Amino acid sequence: MEFFHEPKIDWMGMKWYFISLSLVLIVAGVTSIVVHHGLTYGIEFRSGTQVTVKFAKSPDVGAIRRALAAEGLRDASIQSIGTASQHEVVIELPLIGKAQGNRALDTGKTDIVKALTALYGVGPAGKIDFNNADAHTVAEHLLVADPLGLAAQGMEAATKTYSTLARAMINFRNNPPQDGLISNFSQLSSVAGVTPAVTGALEKDFYLSGFAIRNTEIVGPKVGSDLRRQALYVTLAGLGAMLLYIWFRFELIYGVAAVIATFHDVIITIGFFSLLNKEISLTVIAALLTLVGYSMNDTIVVFDRIRENVRLTKRANFLELVNRSINQTLSRTILTSGLTFLAVLSLFLFGGQVIHGFAFALVVGVIIGTYSSIAIASPVLLYWQQRAGRSGVVREKARVVEREAAATRR
Repeated sequence: MEFFHEPKIDWMGMKWYFISLSLVLIVAGVTSIVVHHGLTYGIEFRSGTQVTVKFAKSPDVGAIRRALAAEGLRDASIQSIGTASQHEVVIELPLIGKAQGNRALDTGKTDIVKALTALYGVGPAGKIDFNNADAHTVAEHLLVADPLGLAAQGMEAATKTYSTLARAMINFRNNPPQDGLISNFSQLSSVAGVTPAVTGALEKDFYLSGFAIRNTEIVGPKVGSDLRRQALYVTLAGLGAMLLYIWFRFELIYGVAAVIATFHDVIITIGFFSLLNKEISLTVIAALLTLVGYSMNDTIVVFDRIRENVRLTKRANFLELVNRSINQTLSRTILTSGLTFLAVLSLFLFGGQVIHGFAFALVVGVIIGTYSSIAIASPVLLYWQQRAGRSGVVREKARVVEREAAATRR
């Protein structure tokens, strides 16, 4: 399938426009990183506590921030996630001072829960919040209350039955459509084994708050530092391995040009993350590594056609040969890159918050990676070949002059 039949676009004639555009994007990204005093890292890299919270109604972010400040958590960041109807926010608390260690991380989580409880979940004295209780706690209270009258069967049988029942109720609470929150204990009646006596026992010992902790991530300072270093090493190792392969498969200059183009893609993609104040998380690193492979693959397709044309037409002007090679692979580039772009765009629009950063990196990366194969890698290769050609001409002229001088002396 061909979108264009023998196009004759002068790509190398526009190389300075391409290079200027790339310089503008790189400078804008680097400037943004400097202004923001570095990149915005996810909790995996910077260490701290991240708590995902679901609310029964639309949360008041300002009130949450004031409640956290009252607990001494003035550095906490709050971000709404998902759709407005989901009523979910992510609260992140960075680790302040390495000396605090893991104890500070656990304390941070406890303080977040305490602040939210004061705002949305204060219940009767002595009662426990069912929306934030675990299965073990529920099972213990059921065992003491014994609403099913299982004590006569022995402690072991009663413990097993109530543990199974507690896990079933917690699973019901945590899965759709509840997603962590129930508003009435009668909702549990659809769980197998839950009788009016069971819900009555729950109402006696538990209450229902207006929020639920959906997920908690705690990362210590050493783990965050190690992950940052390993992410850098992995990216550099991937680029180095590809350079060696292309050097072996083509020539060194082909590998250098491809690596320069890939560095260009990664730098611009990271720059977009800084400009839009998006977090660099582990999934984003995975996307960047995917981008490295994708960009390199697209560049190799163009380089392979250039090498093939060099063998077929050895006396052709190298600039014209590069233009011809890019035009010959243009339909293939549009087809593969276009389909890939549609796939990652769908992930970005409909994939949800969890893979939002991953999908955004690929959306930007596919565009920049395709562009750089034509606008960056090929001009670098052209520059090197032209420079080598001029050096060869100079050396040949020097040899001619030397031969003529020697003939004159004889």
